[in-house]
Amino acid sequence: MSTVVIEFITLDGIVTDPDPSSGAPQAGWAFRHGPVPVSGDAFRLGATLDEGVLLLGRRTWELFARIWPTRDDPFATRMNAVPKLVASRRRTDAEVAAAWSGSRVVDGDLLTTVRDEERDVVVMGSPSVAHALQAADLVDEYRLMTFPTVLGAGERLFAAGSPPTALECVAVDRVGAAVLTRHRRLRD
Repeated sequence: MSTVVIEFITLDGIVTDPDPSSGAPQAGWAFRHGPVPVSGDAFRLGATLDEGVLLLGRRTWELFARIWPTRDDPFATRMNAVPKLVASRRRTDAEVAAAWSGSRVVDGDLLTTVRDEERDVVVMGSPSVAHALQAADLVDEYRLMTFPTVLGAGERLFAAGSPPTALECVAVDRVGAAVLTRHRRLRD
């Protein structure tokens, strides 16, 4: 089992509001660069998505639950089929299952759930979830779609005070105007 964090990210490390749905002044920065880096399996998850489980924070899950169930392209079919864990204290299993099939609320402690999961865990967006997993040393890989944008403010993937982490760059690919990088954790 491995934990993979995937994020749309700016050159200055901001991960908040990549799509325009929040209405924030800087929101939508990722979508200003055209459809290529934000559509389909741009993060090249392949079998990891097909055989793993998605872990989403409540806000990301709410956004995705409004978007993905109404789509019917091949990647949407995969997104709708994958089991989804929702890190939320506000939502119930019944609510999330009714809104997006295959969704259930994390039962108990988030970190224990991830440690005990037998499948690969893919965290999409959800910076608060990524931060919790970073602090507990549970992230094995980062797949970052970096856009040629500098925002100057917003929530960063690696916040001040984050634990030091040694990573190895294992792949770099240009995806439209963005660059997809894969970094794996170096373990002792």
